[in-house]
Amino acid sequence: MAGLGVPVWLAEDDLGCIICQGLLNWPATLPCGHTFCRDCLKDLWGARGARRPWACPTCREGAGQQPQLRKNTLLQELADKYSRAVRELGEDPAPASSRAPAPAAAPGPPHHPARQQVAVQKSITEVGQKLTELVEQLVDIVRSLQNQRRLTESGPDNELGILGTTFSSGVDLSLASPKLVTSNTSEGKMKDVLHDLEEIQEKLRENLTWKEASEEQIQMELPEAPSSSSCPLPNQSLPAPKRASRFAPWAINPTFDLQTLSCTLEVSKNCQIVTVSHHPQSYPRSCKRFSTSQVLCSQAFSSGQQYWEVDTRHCSHWAVGVASWGMSRDGILGRTIDSCCVEWKGTNQLSAWHMVKETVLGSDRPGVVGIWLDLEEGKLAFYSVANQEKLLYECPVSASAPLHPAFWLYGLHPGNSLILKQVRV
Repeated sequence: MAGLGVPVWLAEDDLGCIICQGLLNWPATLPCGHTFCRDCLKDLWGARGARRPWACPTCREGAGQQPQLRKNTLLQELADKYSRAVRELGEDPAPASSRAPAPAAAPGPPHHPARQQVAVQKSITEVGQKLTELVEQLVDIVRSLQNQRRLTESGPDNELGILGTTFSSGVDLSLASPKLVTSNTSEGKMKDVLHDLEEIQEKLRENLTWKEASEEQIQMELPEAPSSSSCPLPNQSLPAPKRASRFAPWAINPTFDLQTLSCTLEVSKNCQIVTVSHHPQSYPRSCKRFSTSQVLCSQAFSSGQQYWEVDTRHCSHWAVGVASWGMSRDGILGRTIDSCCVEWKGTNQLSAWHMVKETVLGSDRPGVVGIWLDLEEGKLAFYSVANQEKLLYECPVSASAPLHPAFWLYGLHPGNSLILKQVRV
């Protein structure tokens, strides 16, 4: 007996390949569960160097040898059914790699499925950004209430005094704040609410980061729209997409190293978002772990040229740079001879730290920082990344010991986070 036919609403991106931005063609599912066109994977893997050549483009999970690519027959059947259904509606669902120009149509507003997809994703992103702002406001309100209670109970000591004392003595800033009192029900509930809000906050940030990357990649593939004042496109009023980075050929995708992660920090599952935890984490004791709110990346460089970007917009006080693996686990980034960085102090001051010396750079805060490590010429450069890269600071570096991307987050504000961005190519 034939099974019950249930109508299911699908969009093209539900069955799409994030590499070619087209409908899945000979879909191959990797061991991590993500699916791509087989030929797209082969082309991508063939263009990579020797470092983790078989990594998944989405989650970066990889193996020592190339996995066997088998066709996902269920997804292929769904893609074929979707293609037939769309063709009946007069659309063109072919994969991006083989999509032909659409035939001439009757006069009217220009139609392009990819542009409509961008417009829809922009709307979703805008809603997500509004939600993120609201959650951040709620987090600030709860923290303010906690600070009022904290000040009432701790007397004249305040966070600024604690910060000055602990910073000069090298004590972990993340542990400087007095412990929250949880002896009564209202304080316990406040603590639980804040924890839940911060979890929602992290999920929103992860989703928005992924959507922004997807939108930028789609915009790159769009053809030029015909100019028409009477038929504006849905996204015509939006700002022009950012151009590709000039450092793209040397771009890497570093990941946070869990061995060095401070117990005051947490990382996302893909190891590309690090967040100041509300509660100290019970990580295994290790001499490799920082005692302050710092973390290195797993990748180490002793030659060549590398470039990566860090989204700092969700952190009020941070430092990003490089350090050797031998950096003191009690030290602070930039305050040791084997580390250097740029630091936003949260007091409208951007500084660079090199050879334990501070150089004040100004009062403009960069939302995204690009780091260019050129070990062939022995130099390190920091850029503010917007529509183009603007040089912030440059200094000489030595490759006598391999250098790791390094990060420090201000430990008195749970929820602060740094994000390793995918570089626009």
